Amino acid sequence: MKWLKRKNNEQPQLSIEQQRVEKLTEMGAQLWASRQEKGLSLEEMVGLTKIPRRLLQAIEEGNIDDLPEPIYIQGLIRQFADALGFKGGEFASQFPVNFQTVNTPQVNPNQSISMGLLRPIHLYLLYIFLIISSVSSLSHVLNNAALRANGRDPKQNNQETLVTTPQTQSQQSKTLPISDRLTVNKDSQSVQIGVTLQASSWIRVIADGKTEFEGVLPEGAHRVWKAQEQLTVRTNNAGGVLMSVNQQAAKQMGEFGKEEEIKIAAVKPES
Repeated sequence: MKWLKRKNNEQPQLSIEQQRVEKLTEMGAQLWASRQEKGLSLEEMVGLTKIPRRLLQAIEEGNIDDLPEPIYIQGLIRQFADALGFKGGEFASQFPVNFQTVNTPQVNPNQSISMGLLRPIHLYLLYIFLIISSVSSLSHVLNNAALRANGRDPKQNNQETLVTTPQTQSQQSKTLPISDRLTVNKDSQSVQIGVTLQASSWIRVIADGKTEFEGVLPEGAHRVWKAQEQLTVRTNNAGGVLMSVNQQAAKQMGEFGKEEEIKIAAVKPES
C-alpha cells in the first residue's frame, strides 16, 4: 500500500510536444530580450542570419506551429543565437529533439564490444551533423522564396534593409514624439506590442476596446499582444517596462515609479 501511495503522488511527465513548446517559449523570450538590448530590429536580424522574418518572429513568440520540423527549429535557434553573440550550438541544444530509440542487443559484461556495434552510432552522429549543417542553406532558400512570392528581388531586399531602414528611423526620431514614433508601421494593418519587465510592475493592456490583461508581471517576464486598430498600455511603474511596437527597438515607457499610459494605433497603408 505504501508503494501505491508513492506512485499516486508522482506527477505525470510532460510529453515531448509540451516540452518543446515550453522550452521554445523560454528560449524565444531570451533571444527577444537580447535583440532588444542590442537595439536590433527583426529586419536587421534577417540580414545577419538569412532566416525569413516570419520564422524569427515565430521563434521569439514561441509559435511552434509556424515552424518546421524540430531538427530544423534547433538549427534556426542556433543561427539566431550565434548572430546575437551566444554560443549557438550550446544554446540550441536545450531545445528537445525526439529521435527514434535504437534497440541494441544486450552484451555480456565478460565479452568485449565489437566494432560492428559502434559503426551505426558513428553513422547516426554523422547524419545529425549533416542535417544541422543543411539548415543554413534551407533557411536561405526559404527567405528567397518568400521574397519572390511578394514580387521582390532578394538582392534588392538586402540592400534596402541595410540602406533605408536606418535613414527612416532617424527621420522618425527627429519629427515624432515617443508615443507616435512607436506606432509607425506602413507595411501592416495591425499593431503589435511586446513588453519586457525590468522590475515587477502592474500593467493593463486594452486591445480594440477589450481588456486583454490586467495584473502584476514579475521582473524578467515577456508578453506579446496584437490588435487590428488600437492598443492601450498603462502601468504604475513606467521605468520598469520596456515596450517594443511592431518589432522595433524596445524603449522605456517612462520614469521609474510613475504611472504612464500609451495608446498605439495601427497605421493602414495608403492606397
